[in-house]
Amino acid sequence: MIMLDTNICIYILRDRPIKLLDKLNAENDISISSVVYAELLYGIELSPEKLKEARNTQLKQFLQHLAVVPWDGEAARHYSQIRAKLKKEGTPIGNMDLLIGSHARSLKVLLVTNNIKEFERIPQLEVTNWI
Repeated sequence: MIMLDTNICIYILRDRPIKLLDKLNAENDISISSVVYAELLYGIELSPEKLKEARNTQLKQFLQHLAVVPWDGEAARHYSQIRAKLKKEGTPIGNMDLLIGSHARSLKVLLVTNNIKEFERIPQLEVTNWI
């Protein structure tokens, strides 16, 4: 399974890059964390009223091609371990990235992100950038 980070989803939704869309179509098992889904919905809520309906429709169409994986107890366990480790080392990362990275690590999946620097701090998390 491959898990997409929020910034990759936004890039796909906003720019519709052919190269990246082809790559997505070639993959069988694409997912997002429910945390990423929440961030995408939050972005829509911040949109001007006249754009909300179109953006909701666009998101629904995008979600037809992937799975939204619920954040669960195993992800919570990884989160607590990673957050404690990074805090002790003085190298914390953003809260939402920590939730997403913990989720991906708990599932042992590849996380596709345009924010490699942040996610590389999470031990045993495989990350790549498709942009």
